[in-house]
Amino acid sequence: MDFIRKNIYNPIAFGIAFLVLVAILFATLWVLVPPPPRSIQLATGLPTGLYQQFGERLQKELTEEGISLRLRTTGGTSDNLALLNDPHSGVDFAMVQGGVADLSKHPKLVSIAGVFYEPVWVWYREASFPNESGRLGLLSQLKGKRVSIGNEGSGTLSLASQLLEASGLSMNDIRTEKLKPLEALEKFKKGELDAIFLVSAAEAPLLKSFYETPGIRLMSFEQAEAYVHLFPFLSKVTVPRGMVSIAYDLPRQDIQVLAATATLVGKEGISPALVTLLLGDTYDILKSYAYLQKPGEFPSGTGLDFPLHVDAEIYLKDGPSLLHRHLPF
Repeated sequence: MDFIRKNIYNPIAFGIAFLVLVAILFATLWVLVPPPPRSIQLATGLPTGLYQQFGERLQKELTEEGISLRLRTTGGTSDNLALLNDPHSGVDFAMVQGGVADLSKHPKLVSIAGVFYEPVWVWYREASFPNESGRLGLLSQLKGKRVSIGNEGSGTLSLASQLLEASGLSMNDIRTEKLKPLEALEKFKKGELDAIFLVSAAEAPLLKSFYETPGIRLMSFEQAEAYVHLFPFLSKVTVPRGMVSIAYDLPRQDIQVLAATATLVGKEGISPALVTLLLGDTYDILKSYAYLQKPGEFPSGTGLDFPLHVDAEIYLKDGPSLLHRHLPF
């Protein structure tokens, strides 16, 4: 007791005690909230799509945080889900289109957040629908037509197949081709296709190649409300006249489209610190994505296929915790 009385006001002893307490505190935090891994891999999609562009933006943001993000281009959502399920793929996260996954086959995946809308664009040739005055408003009008429904491994193929089946059309009713977007566009320009399905965010650079094509038009889903009731993962979105391209006046009037939600998905057991970093960077990136979503609508924790990571749920509701604001990573 005498020793304590003599040293409690000793500056040197007090300083040593303070440093010991700080060391214990940081050691405890290190155990409770381990730092994020310094290298991770994200499966994106086609090089010309917004998944890849989003990945490149995220890569730049994470580099400033001292984390290396490697991007892996793929055929799309189905490929990405397969990579996440493969323990030897090296993929930690992936961009996934809503409504594609069979949850029973992916029990160990979690959502970090929904990040942007992905409309179902159905591009068509006016001359292919003479009986309807050149207008395509119902998918049932595609019967007997030559249609690209998306490439293997893509979310477009999965969603187009679901929509066509719901519209009473089998693959035998349509002359379908499973093509990548630019491959389909080349055949369209040659007059070898009547319509093209493409699921892509409005900001995707890929769309420019489409709206610059003479004679191409965008379908307005006249039964959009019915599809949304049938497929809860879809939203009905209004695309104002000229929003896709003012110069080319596309669309030529306000149209209704169906839209899935692109989601950042990862494996369960993700570092909470990494979830915080990913969401913080995602907020910054999405400030420039404003074609269809309302301010503050994304990132979102609603309407997701996979359960929301618990730390992501807290972040989306309350923002970063006090602890994460002050940890050195």
